[in-house]
Amino acid sequence: MDTQKFVLFLIFSTSMLFLWDAWQKEQNPPPPAAVTAQGPGGESSVRRQEDTPVPGEKLVSTQPGKSEPSAEGTDSVKISGKLESGEKIVVKTDLVVAEINTAGGDLRQLELLDHPDTENKNKPFALLQSQYDHVYVAQSGLIGEGLPSHKTRYTTESHAYELAGGQDKIEVRLVAPEADGVRVTKIYTFHRGSYLIDVSFEVTNQGTAAIQPFSYFQMLRDSKPPVGSVFMIPTYTGAALYTEEEKFKKIEFSALDKGNASYPKNADNGWIAMLQHYFLTAWLPTDKSQREYYAKRLGENEYTAGVIVPVGQIEPGNTATVTVPLYAGPEEQSKLAAVAPGLDLTVDYGWLTVIGAPLFWLLSFYHSWTGNWGVAIILLTMSVKLAFFPLSAAGYRSMAKLRVVTPKLQRLREQHGADRQRMHQAMMDFYKTEKINPMGGCLPIVVQIPVFISLYWVLLASVELRYAPFALWIEDMSSPDPYYVLPVIMGISMFVQSKLSPPATDPIQAKVMQIMPLAFSVFFFFFPAGLVLYSLVNNILSITQQWQITRMIERAAAKSSNTPALKKK
Repeated sequence: MDTQKFVLFLIFSTSMLFLWDAWQKEQNPPPPAAVTAQGPGGESSVRRQEDTPVPGEKLVSTQPGKSEPSAEGTDSVKISGKLESGEKIVVKTDLVVAEINTAGGDLRQLELLDHPDTENKNKPFALLQSQYDHVYVAQSGLIGEGLPSHKTRYTTESHAYELAGGQDKIEVRLVAPEADGVRVTKIYTFHRGSYLIDVSFEVTNQGTAAIQPFSYFQMLRDSKPPVGSVFMIPTYTGAALYTEEEKFKKIEFSALDKGNASYPKNADNGWIAMLQHYFLTAWLPTDKSQREYYAKRLGENEYTAGVIVPVGQIEPGNTATVTVPLYAGPEEQSKLAAVAPGLDLTVDYGWLTVIGAPLFWLLSFYHSWTGNWGVAIILLTMSVKLAFFPLSAAGYRSMAKLRVVTPKLQRLREQHGADRQRMHQAMMDFYKTEKINPMGGCLPIVVQIPVFISLYWVLLASVELRYAPFALWIEDMSSPDPYYVLPVIMGISMFVQSKLSPPATDPIQAKVMQIMPLAFSVFFFFFPAGLVLYSLVNNILSITQQWQITRMIERAAAKSSNTPALKKK
């Protein structure tokens, strides 16, 4: 099997592997999760009462001036994408513009000022939004009779807040209607230079009996993927959860649709999140208290994922506060690990993370030198090429030797005609006599495939490369070249490289190899410009190395006078 056949076989095999993996996931979903999750002691760690509803199951709306009826004996009210309308509260910091609605005290919109919109780079990217065609909001409330939920209407003293110079944080206080002597204030705290938003409930018991409420914090969204999703390999949009025991787990919307999502329900650590390309929202309980995680399908194209945290028992005359930070921002790898353990795992490099993570570290290192991600990719390519130089040299020497003896191989084919078995045996004997490994030329290709795939995922998943310019017309290394210049040059380089390889002796195979540069050029039209740049620089370096080695081998062959003659069979 020669190099060209091996390349085609490898492409076909890789495609079949991806198709088989997708079919297996579809036909053999994970087993359904247990209905009742057990804590370390064999019973629910959060210890909620059985008739206390999980948000989205039986959580009943609290109307202004009315106390919330008991969950028992009432109709189930599900969360809907058609959110109730209230007064808007706008909060501006150095990083975000947030919009809180007094209906439920929801965080309905969050714009990230340092990250341009996908379609209009002159506008900030809106991570959270509640539009007619897309809903993605952060909600929170209390569980317990008469306590405020995400259906409660709050009041506030101001409808506009802005982080002034010298201020480190802004505090927005929302007051719920008092019921049965219980006063609740919902507090949002925004910090300078941070995408962390502290969400707190301050509960004061002015009644005559002790209360023991629970708090919940959740994301509500549809399954609509973000605008501008990358062609060919879709990025993940869905829920995810992390615990120290089971580490990082994705909770796919399709699994929630089928009712077979499996994930840990009870823990005293971890976080729960909603992920999309480049960005995430995550509820991050900070203490070691018990908590209950949940993820649900609420209706057609409506999903929620959240956490329930106990507030604790509050005696009459006492006040208790529960706080859970919300991270809502970009997947910046250098910062996520410091925000919460395991949060950096939300940056997904696929099944080659073990290679992708070091590649991104090296890429970031070069970027810290140059300040340009395109130049950093070029330096990374040179580093990878240098690391594989000995293997590449061995492969190119083998290809050069094959190129020299190609006329002799052609005569062998003509000599044996249609007798393929004898021809194959004669060729193997010839390779042995000439000390040529026919598979040696495949080595440079094989060793670079994992790096190529890993770098694809690095460029696909790294928000740092989003809208990162290189030079001239390339203003975004994570998007395809808008004028297809790099793919065309890439195709030309592949054509030049094919001329350095041993010519195909089979006519059909020769035609296929002539078409391949054009086919791959079209293929690269849809790849991120950064990946095409890597491939182009790698090809230029490979051509230089292969041309030098081929020239040396051909000169040596021309000077040699003791080349063994072919033995006639």
